[in-house]
Amino acid sequence: MADLQNRVAFITGAAHGQGRTVALSLAKEGANIVAFDLAKPLAYPGYALGSESELDSLKREVEALGASCLTAQGDVRRDADIKLAVDAAVEQFGRIDILFNNAGICAYGLVHELPEEEWDAMLDINLKGAWLVAKRVIPVMMQQKSGVIINNSTIAGLRGMNRLSHYAASKWGLVGLTKSWAIELAPYNIRVNSIHPTGVNTPMNDGLAELEGTTTQEIAERSAGNLLPVPWVEPEDVSAMVLFLVSDKSRYVTGSQFVLDAGLLTR
Repeated sequence: MADLQNRVAFITGAAHGQGRTVALSLAKEGANIVAFDLAKPLAYPGYALGSESELDSLKREVEALGASCLTAQGDVRRDADIKLAVDAAVEQFGRIDILFNNAGICAYGLVHELPEEEWDAMLDINLKGAWLVAKRVIPVMMQQKSGVIINNSTIAGLRGMNRLSHYAASKWGLVGLTKSWAIELAPYNIRVNSIHPTGVNTPMNDGLAELEGTTTQEIAERSAGNLLPVPWVEPEDVSAMVLFLVSDKSRYVTGSQFVLDAGLLTR
């Protein structure tokens, strides 16, 4: 159990999938939640993203657990949206202890066929978005002289991926940010780590299957190839790792990559 009473977690991409599960897991341990999500469709990648109704229902679920929840609808590519959310969080809670940089998209495309706008969208949401959010949250943590940042990468941040070069590039970039921020922020007692799941059983899998005209099982097998006999891991497996990394049990862990891959990278 992680004692997170009165801590405040800022979570991007919070409306559904991994972000939602992590928000609820942290709330169960006493953390107050700032749930940031675009909460509307995007033309690219084209599958269903988190919705406004999911963001609203998350707030109700968090509050039913006895924690407070501030929701903020915005785009991680827009600094103005982020600033509004961070300012509101500080006004309501007075602090931000945890940042889970989770917002991200995934879509297939051969490197020589990718339209420039698809490359830009992938890098801007997955990588630049993480930097923009951290840029606003880090000064709050520096003033507190404490904080934990977790960047949600993937096994694609540690290996190449067929038809996913733009996705892999964005996720490799998160490793560089993680290690660099860990160096810069250690004097302020701010820890920074990245997590690297294999395929996770979330709506993103359903969206990719729809785009490809196939099944979620095929998507999982194509992208992964886990050593353990499972097609994917569950969002609760991700939240368990996040709980450890934000707790005092990992108080001296920073600048590291945590793999949750069912053995994939061992192959």
